[in-house]
Amino acid sequence: MSHTVEKIGGTSMSQYQDVLNNIWLNEKNGSISNRIFVVSAYAGITDLLLEHKKTGEAGVYSCFIDGEKEDAWLDMLGKLETRLLEINKDMFSGHYLSQANQFIRQRIADAQTCMTSLHSLCSYGHFQLQQHLATVREMLASIGEAHSAFNSTLLLKSRDINARFVDLTGWKTSEPLPMDEMIKQAFEGFDPSKQLLIATGYTHCQEQLMKTFDRGYSEMTFAKIAAVTGAREAIIHKEYHLSSADPKLAGKDNVIPIGMTNFDVADKLSNLGMEAIHPKAAQEIRKSGIKLRIKNTFEPEHLGTIIDQNYCNPRPCVEIIAGRKDIAAIEIFDQEMLGSIEHDLQISRLIQELKLQLVNKESDANSITFYLTGSRKKINRLVRLTEQKYPTAEVAIHKAAMVSAIGSDLKVKGILAKTVSALSDADINVMALHQTIRQVEMQCIVAESDYENAIRALHKTLVENENHGSVIRRYVAA
Repeated sequence: MSHTVEKIGGTSMSQYQDVLNNIWLNEKNGSISNRIFVVSAYAGITDLLLEHKKTGEAGVYSCFIDGEKEDAWLDMLGKLETRLLEINKDMFSGHYLSQANQFIRQRIADAQTCMTSLHSLCSYGHFQLQQHLATVREMLASIGEAHSAFNSTLLLKSRDINARFVDLTGWKTSEPLPMDEMIKQAFEGFDPSKQLLIATGYTHCQEQLMKTFDRGYSEMTFAKIAAVTGAREAIIHKEYHLSSADPKLAGKDNVIPIGMTNFDVADKLSNLGMEAIHPKAAQEIRKSGIKLRIKNTFEPEHLGTIIDQNYCNPRPCVEIIAGRKDIAAIEIFDQEMLGSIEHDLQISRLIQELKLQLVNKESDANSITFYLTGSRKKINRLVRLTEQKYPTAEVAIHKAAMVSAIGSDLKVKGILAKTVSALSDADINVMALHQTIRQVEMQCIVAESDYENAIRALHKTLVENENHGSVIRRYVAA
């Protein structure tokens, strides 16, 4: 088919007028058709439904599973409804406002009835609430995506655009289908050449997306729709360009939009929490032979970044300086570790059970260090469990940051020396340094307080001073 599948993130969705003008009504080849859109919930809504992604502040789901305050989830559900109705009021008036309000009120009422009944059912000893929590979490998450997709369809109809709401949430369906089959059935009979199709970013299916992807489910939905419908291209609209660094840190005038890179680089960014796309979603697109493009919602004429499986920069260089400052380095020293891989295996298993993200690890004869991200509570629990399992070990936690130089080809002579020299000149101490034979990423571990200065120092030395812009911009215009 000749259509594209395009995902719009939550931050962009909240700027709905910009999305309307820059994306939905922005003609391609003289037409606004041949596009399927997958939309995320409006910014902050999934935080209210589940829990705040960064702070952990309780949402409806968190309150529901908190046994100490049985009715707190009802209060939170009321706050959520108020917020959703405020969004509706900002977007619509008259008949369209009534439709939008009726839709979301019904979803929230259905969810409240379901959760109240479940609480009542689980008051009997034969039924355990714990067994149903994953389903409750998925049901709540779907409300945000259904709200934004329904509203988007209404907004287009109010402009006399032939738009169709494609509801993948499985609301009130008898049983879940395999994901591929769910998507296939949902799009059967629809013709993207004749109408704009607006699909929910959440798909209710047998695979239970949130068990594997948690809040990355919308990207998996996006990738699957592209694969199942045979899209020509997959496009992700974000509120920023995929650039050589964060412009807030390195300076807007200093960073360069990346014109082209590969999925290997995208995976490295994902590992640092700066997802261009979830690795599993990227895998689905890659297997289907579909090109992926990252675009800036607010610069519609810019061609964006192409992510292609076979791309390699014609001139080896650093393309992106990225990182994260919320790293906990868990160092385990134990002389009984010598010659054994048991410590590595057992502690890795604990990390997985606690659902901490492993960013990297290093080891020598009698010590191993895991670089992790996650809540302080879970980090402390990991330390306690490790000390219980290995009483002779010395376990220490170091607050750190990771700054990475990433590129499709980093086989540059002297790059390691330049990196260390740049950090030294900025009066930054390197706690650890990792570079693999693959030479796609070089990671520097520094003190958390040095994170921003490290980003600026490496971007200036490895990107700005090397004049890679001409190489990158040539591929933007290709």
